[in-house]
Amino acid sequence: MATLKPETPEQVLEAVAWAAAEEAPLEILGRDSKRALGRPVQAANTLDLSGLSGITLYEPEELVLSARAGTPMAEIEAALAEKNQMLAFEPADLGPLLGGAAGQGSIGGALACNLAGPRRIKAGAARDHFLGAQAVSGRGETFKSGGRVVKNVTGYDLCKLLAGSYGTLATLSDVTVKVLPRPEKTRTVLLFGLDDAGAVKAMSRALQSAHEVSGAAHLPAALSASSAVSYVSGAGTSVTAVRVEGPGPSVAHRAAALRQELADLAETEELHSANSATLWGELRDVAPLCADSARVVWKISVPPAEGARVLARLNRSQDALSFFDWGGGLIWLSLPASDALTFEGRHAAVRDALKDCGGHATLVRAPDDLRARVPVFQPLDPAHEALTRRVKESFDPKGILNPGRMFAGM
Repeated sequence: MATLKPETPEQVLEAVAWAAAEEAPLEILGRDSKRALGRPVQAANTLDLSGLSGITLYEPEELVLSARAGTPMAEIEAALAEKNQMLAFEPADLGPLLGGAAGQGSIGGALACNLAGPRRIKAGAARDHFLGAQAVSGRGETFKSGGRVVKNVTGYDLCKLLAGSYGTLATLSDVTVKVLPRPEKTRTVLLFGLDDAGAVKAMSRALQSAHEVSGAAHLPAALSASSAVSYVSGAGTSVTAVRVEGPGPSVAHRAAALRQELADLAETEELHSANSATLWGELRDVAPLCADSARVVWKISVPPAEGARVLARLNRSQDALSFFDWGGGLIWLSLPASDALTFEGRHAAVRDALKDCGGHATLVRAPDDLRARVPVFQPLDPAHEALTRRVKESFDPKGILNPGRMFAGM
């Protein structure tokens, strides 16, 4: 078993070319913060990209940043904060949820997993801000995609394909992302005591308003009590949160207007910037479900209008915990630990709950043996499976890059 730790893009090419020539599968790691996300990789050798680090270009006035793929997210965020800028897709730090430390992720890992937080409903996913990449395919060949601005993207936009491929198609060595100014002010309107259906109604009304909502989430009472924000933890009931961002006077006006427009649904309160940042950081990082590491955690995407109905089906399971993000379009679901046979039944129940709404579910946290037994990502229909296999084979014909990470046999 070998661990390869390149420090330059040229060394990445050498490592992957060796693996291709030897037909030696590689487990691709950024900074090891999301190793437990996806199926266990079937590889004896490791390609550790943590030595491939550093910001190579940052032009705040052009809203563009380039970095080596292994650059810590903490370094990226610190550099952006100095210029009062941010990654608008609000990438989650899943380290604590997956049993690791906070702040250990890399920019390449965030893009490869297409991670996005609560602002996705307004700003889009990671792939929507992924401008360019230099990478090495499983053929042992270097290629580039995109550029420093969106208009430079011609032909196939491979960045969109690489985002969300979990390192199964190519090994990223350099990435370029679009950055945006950090909002001057943030306020969050809180609504208390709504059930799931009422929360979805409130969030939908807010999102359909003219107030440019950038976050909409709902915590049941069992989870709101764990928040570090006293207005939330002390509520003693469910809390629905709606966020607005931007220039100070505009934010104050929009928050007040939202409170007035939602007042017929529930009692309201308002958080300002510091408390808002804390609450949305908790929601982004799935902090309400981090406490009991023995419980399995699902990430379930559904049409927002179906969120409450799907969750009602899922909550029939004893001792289920869950909360909404993305205005009801994202359900984070935690279920008790169980033996493999019981778990397979629960896995089938999760999939069955989505059959008639077009949703999909990802098993985010579970022991290795369970993640090897059942599909972690939404099973593909025959046509999509055939297409996925063809794409995989075109980039990685010998199957050396993160084999089995997303789907068995790929």
